[in-house]
Amino acid sequence: MNTQSNVATRFGDVLDAVGGLSVEEQYALVDIVAHRLAAEGRRQVVADVQEARRDFAAGACRLVSLDELKDEISR
Repeated sequence: MNTQSNVATRFGDVLDAVGGLSVEEQYALVDIVAHRLAAEGRRQVVADVQEARRDFAAGACRLVSLDELKDEISR
């Protein structure tokens, strides 16, 4: 069985298990998962900022005008 099938099966198993919880437990689970996702998002922002600071300190960044930045983003 390939990895994608394994993930789909585990996801289905999780959904089935959640269906067996009470409504209150399901709301609590949603709250816990939302908080974990927010925390992971904050960790990712911190990691991105640390990487950007390392790149800047190493001289891997250059100053650009707003127009240059907009042109680069729109490519």
